[in-house]
Amino acid sequence: MSLGGFFSSGFARQPKGLVGYVLTAYAALFVLWSAYAAVFSRLDALVLVTLFLSFMLVLVFSTIAAGSERPEADPDRIPVYDWVLVLCSISCGVYFALNAGAIATRITLLDPLSFTDITFASLLIILCLEVCRRTVGLLLTGIVVCFMVYNLYGHVLPAPFGHGYIGFEHFLDIMIFTTDGLFGTPLRVAATYVLLFVLFGTFLANAGGGEFFNNLAASVAGARVGGPAKIAVVSSGLYGTISGSPTSDVVTTGSITIPMMKKIGYPATVAGAVEVAASTGGSILPPVMGSAAFIMAEYTGIPYLDIVVASAIPALLYYFSVYSQVHFTSVRLGLKGLDKSAVPPLSQTMKNGGLFLVPLAAIVWALFEGYSPTFVALFGAVAVIAISFFRKQTRLSVTRIVETLAETGRRLAPVVGACTAAGFVIGGITMTGLAAKLSALVFLMTGDAIWLTLVVAAIMTIILGMGMPTVSSYILAAVLIGPLLIKLGLPEMAAHLFLLYYAVLSAITPPVAVAAFAAASIADDNPMKISFKGVQFAVGAFLLPFFFVLDPALLGEGSVIEVTWATLSAVLAFLLISVASAGCFNSPLGTFQRLLTFALVVPLLTPVLAYQSLGFIAGIGILFWFWLRSRANVRAD
Repeated sequence: MSLGGFFSSGFARQPKGLVGYVLTAYAALFVLWSAYAAVFSRLDALVLVTLFLSFMLVLVFSTIAAGSERPEADPDRIPVYDWVLVLCSISCGVYFALNAGAIATRITLLDPLSFTDITFASLLIILCLEVCRRTVGLLLTGIVVCFMVYNLYGHVLPAPFGHGYIGFEHFLDIMIFTTDGLFGTPLRVAATYVLLFVLFGTFLANAGGGEFFNNLAASVAGARVGGPAKIAVVSSGLYGTISGSPTSDVVTTGSITIPMMKKIGYPATVAGAVEVAASTGGSILPPVMGSAAFIMAEYTGIPYLDIVVASAIPALLYYFSVYSQVHFTSVRLGLKGLDKSAVPPLSQTMKNGGLFLVPLAAIVWALFEGYSPTFVALFGAVAVIAISFFRKQTRLSVTRIVETLAETGRRLAPVVGACTAAGFVIGGITMTGLAAKLSALVFLMTGDAIWLTLVVAAIMTIILGMGMPTVSSYILAAVLIGPLLIKLGLPEMAAHLFLLYYAVLSAITPPVAVAAFAAASIADDNPMKISFKGVQFAVGAFLLPFFFVLDPALLGEGSVIEVTWATLSAVLAFLLISVASAGCFNSPLGTFQRLLTFALVVPLLTPVLAYQSLGFIAGIGILFWFWLRSRANVRAD
């Protein structure tokens, strides 16, 4: 393994023969046990998370290699050093499970740790750091190591960044033997909500749900102007709400939509950018919203259903913005839709796969009935299995069910890697009081100017999230920046959704735009060009959090009239943004017209009714002017 390979995340290997069968069975049983434990078990939370992590470490070391470069000779063979790490993982799990009672009853920082406690705790930290490096790369692992160094040696720094002395035993005590560190909220959510929703998504995809959503998008939008790009927007949104990963969404749906867009004349950069913008929004689209929404619910105490309801209007506005810009860009480029013969009829699409809407309906029903997210995901998974038996092509046999369970375990690897890192960071921040120090520093920079503070918070969240999974970037932002926003008087829901949006957008923002790099390999184009173009398509999303922070009616807070007016104003604002960004309405626009159009968004952004009304009238007026202008041009031609 080369040095360069060590600094990248590892490649997934699939051992063959007896080892492969054993690992598949192990992964399937692990997921079954975890699902049962998450929903029905009465195990102590610390014991549950400890066992889950130990089982997961075994799976990671056996299925994910230490480097990114696949050796030519037998790449799926598990080397000796990984078998050693597997045994170390098992021994840690056994030790902490056998001593769970003593750990739960000991008094933190008062009862001393034994030599064996220190040994296994240190070993577990090393194993988790290696898992983090293999699954999500060295960047996040390096951040965790920096936090650990700060915890142990920050006492030598001058005020205000220094802190009291923290010895190694003190560090281990908080980080491993309490729920304030490694076994805190992120890993607990991964072992329960996230596992079950990943299970649901994997069953849905393997039964043919992904193909149905793609066909449904094609039936609805394929024949329209720029049809393949609109298919990308719709299908990526539907798939992304389940996967919760912009990069995974790009790889899955983009492998179909990007070549399709290029085939009808889209430049490679534009095709990749459309897919990136569409995939990025899946993490904020109800009803599932990926993993970060569960972390938010657990961290803030806000019910998951309330988060889903509050996110509905902003998420739809985001996709309206991207879809509108795709339309106007297609008009400017003169790109037509797919030939009608290539578009599956909606009736046939619904006949072949309409039953795949049942699991989503089951999830929505269970949420509104007040079931916990674990039961909600379980209902969804059971509904998928049940409807799969209605057609021979979708039927999930016992073999396919076992393979789906095993695949769920493998899909959990990067989430668990990110959550272990987040647990270490949260534990370190708790020990050192770093969040309060950072909040004081930002407050000194911005004072009580809410606008300036929001801009700084958005920039910090994007920087913290560059190159990292959405879960990790949101957690870092929530712990470091969230208290400051709430201190300034923002409602907790609005403050944390603000941070969640920018954590999601970090996947598209250059220079470390992981979703754009994934799209570049499919589009065969420069990832930086795709990233910058993707930001242009998603420009509405960068402004959207300011909309709902300044006007909570967009989160459903207020009377029906207030919510309706705020939504209509936002729809017009995002339509204007799309027109200005694409440089086209019914015909291309000049620079002055684009700037004027974008300027009219400002009064619509303010929460003052008089300004909003003036902006609304002016916005409708300028769009009507563009329409008349295009009609006049058609007559002149």
